[in-house]
This record gives sequence, C-alpha cells and structure tokens, in this order.
Amino acid sequence: MADVAAVAGVSAQTVSRVVNDSPRVDPATRANVEAAMSQLGYRMHRAARALRTGRTDTIGLIVANLSSVGNSRMLQALADHAAERGFALTVVTASGREAVADAFARLSDQGIDGAVILNEATALARGLDVPPGLALVVVDSPADDRFAVVQTDHAAGARAATEHLLSLGRGSVHHLGGPVGSFAAAERERGWRDAHEAAGIAAPEPIRGDWTSASGHAVIAPLAGEVTALFAANDQMALGALRAFAEAGRTVPDDVAVIGFDDVEDAAEYSPPLTTVKQDFDELGAAAVASLVTLIGRGEAAPVVLTPHLVPRASA
Repeated sequence: MADVAAVAGVSAQTVSRVVNDSPRVDPATRANVEAAMSQLGYRMHRAARALRTGRTDTIGLIVANLSSVGNSRMLQALADHAAERGFALTVVTASGREAVADAFARLSDQGIDGAVILNEATALARGLDVPPGLALVVVDSPADDRFAVVQTDHAAGARAATEHLLSLGRGSVHHLGGPVGSFAAAERERGWRDAHEAAGIAAPEPIRGDWTSASGHAVIAPLAGEVTALFAANDQMALGALRAFAEAGRTVPDDVAVIGFDDVEDAAEYSPPLTTVKQDFDELGAAAVASLVTLIGRGEAAPVVLTPHLVPRASA
C-alpha cells in the first residue's frame, strides 16, 4: 500500500479509501490510485484485511439442493450480485435440520460475515439457534424476527394464473402442486384456492409432484383424460404434464389449457410455448444480497416482497 501511495503521489490513507471504495475520494484521484495499483500488481490481502476489520467479505449460501432449476438460478444470481459488491460466496448444501445447524456452525467458524438461506432450507432453519454475529437472510419463508426475509408473492402469481384459466370457461382448474413442506409450493396452492373461492367454484384436490418434469408426467398421466385446465406449480412439472397430455391424445390448448410458474429460459421453447408466471430470480438475488450487506453493516433490512406477472404464450 505504501508503494502504491508513493507511485500515485498520495497518502496511504487515500489508498486505503480507494481499496475500501470510500466515497470520500474524488474521481481523478481514484483513477490515479487505481492506475498505480495496476502498474504495481497490487492485490488486497483478504486474510490480513479480515484480521484488521473483523470481516472476511465472504457470504454463505445454505441450500437443500441445487438440482432444481429455481435453486440453481438463485445460486447464479446470488454469486453475480455478491461479486458486484466485492463479496466471495461459499455454498453449503444441507438436507436436514442437523445439517443446517452444522452449516451455521461451519460458516461461523470460517468467519463468514452472513448467509442466505434458500427456499426448502428455510423450513429446516426454523427454531434453530443462530450463531452470534452471523447475519442471515432467508429467501421464501414466513416472517421470522431472527432473519431478514426476501420473497416472491407466490400466492398473487398463482391467483393470476388460476383466474386466467377460470376465465376460459372450462370449470375448475386442477393444480399440480409442489412438495409438502415447501413455502413456495404452499403459497402457490393458496393463490390457486383463493381464485376458486373468489369465483365461487369448488377447487378439486391438488395433485403433488416433486418439482421435476418426471413427477409431473407421472401424476398427470392417470388423469390426462379428464383435466381441462391445469396450473402447475413450476415449469418443469408443466413440461411433464404436456407430455402426459400428448400421450393421451389431448391437444394443448384446445383440449387442455396449461400454465406453469417461474418462466424458465426454455419455457418459450416448450411445445406449445408455455404460458407461465414469471418470477425474477435475478431481482430476488439482488434483493437478498442487498439485505444481507445491510445487516452485515449493522443496519436494518426491511422485508422485500417481489410481485411476479403472467407471461401469456400458446398453452393457455
């Protein structure tokens, strides 16, 4: 740092302010210091900085699994937005309560500044003791005073999808729901039920899959001949349902109208292109990282609820 200061003709304190992205440096001076850093090959020593500041500039992600498209897209969004803010990301998979408790301990032992708990893992974290000083943000969870919460308004998105299907005049809408214990699945089912109640139409019993297209195919195949409208809790299960309908000789949308949820990148390439509810994974990731950085800085992070919207295509 002293060498950089000498080459740039500034004080070591000014170099420190540039390294720490302080606003108290004018643009010309910052550019001069950054040029000196580049010339000398200066790199910040994170371990030494952590000893001085008590922060590692590393955040954690606790996730039950990365096999679902939603979780993998959230991982990408979190990694991108953490990097933009100068944070590294450590990922821990945890499939049970003991595993989540162990993840808390491991992240705390590593000096991680804070962590994001994602989707299915949030249910596993409820009631567990949180290590002192570990800031936590949960994505998709009921309100909890110990955490900052960031979520999509799943119920609103599901309600919009179901209302669209009900408006087609085909009677009640079947629901291909996600697994029991998933907050997102429960909220999407709630929105589906609310739309039926508002319309004065009895909702049929939901059918459950496990988020995969294979499960969507397996549970819809026996019912393919009687369903006229289907709201699937995610696009992968909707894809499996489309296959089941095709095998039963039912055409979409003429015989059956289908809507999914998420708007994955391939949804527009399904046959037919899938009408779906778009939730913005990049915006969710940005909000989660922003909330966590606020907590790490000892600020207060207000709950964030993002509103999804219906994306009309050819399937409904």
